[in-house]
Amino acid sequence: MFLPVGSVLSAESLDRVKSLENDLEFVDGKLTAGWHAREVKVNRQATAGPALRQIQRMVTDALRSHEVVRAAALPLRIVPPLLSRYAHRERYGNHVDDPVMQTHRPVRTDLSVTVFLSDPASYEGGELVIVTPAGEDAIKLPAGDAVLYPSTTLHRVEPVTRGERFVAVTWIQSLVRDAAIRDILFDLDRARREVFDREGKSRLFDLIAKCHANLLRHAAEP
Repeated sequence: MFLPVGSVLSAESLDRVKSLENDLEFVDGKLTAGWHAREVKVNRQATAGPALRQIQRMVTDALRSHEVVRAAALPLRIVPPLLSRYAHRERYGNHVDDPVMQTHRPVRTDLSVTVFLSDPASYEGGELVIVTPAGEDAIKLPAGDAVLYPSTTLHRVEPVTRGERFVAVTWIQSLVRDAAIRDILFDLDRARREVFDREGKSRLFDLIAKCHANLLRHAAEP
């Protein structure tokens, strides 16, 4: 699944992030990279502190409460987001994310999430590029929007050539490990909502809702 999601953070939340940004302290991003990723990672990341914790809670709560994220990712656990800055010539070369993140408990990384915090007009370059069998997809979204993509994919951040790119990056362990089943559940969820909007709690809605519930019951690993 490669899924852009609009308005994960509201305008009010983005204003709050901006007000807290001045209280963040940043260090070399290589400190949080795996041994091979350090070779290609050139950025800065926020260190622990009250401002970081507040933004992490805002982003995590927003992801958990967003209807599309809940339906598509079925989040079980969400890693506290990293806040990263990319200024002139900073970048993150091709890499694959760690399969398990060590927080207070191990989290299997099924989905990676980038939440864009900068106005895309305020910087040039800095596209998130996801490598797929069909080619490469470059993503640069409005502030407050996010993109979900499989943590299994090779991806990179292109060099920033003007301004500064500011993002929150996190990882989700889903209730459903199997990506193909997650995609089916997402399609079923969209279908049942469309049917409900069109005709209410009809016989067709009940049938689709039953299929969604029973497939989730079969595949969930709480």
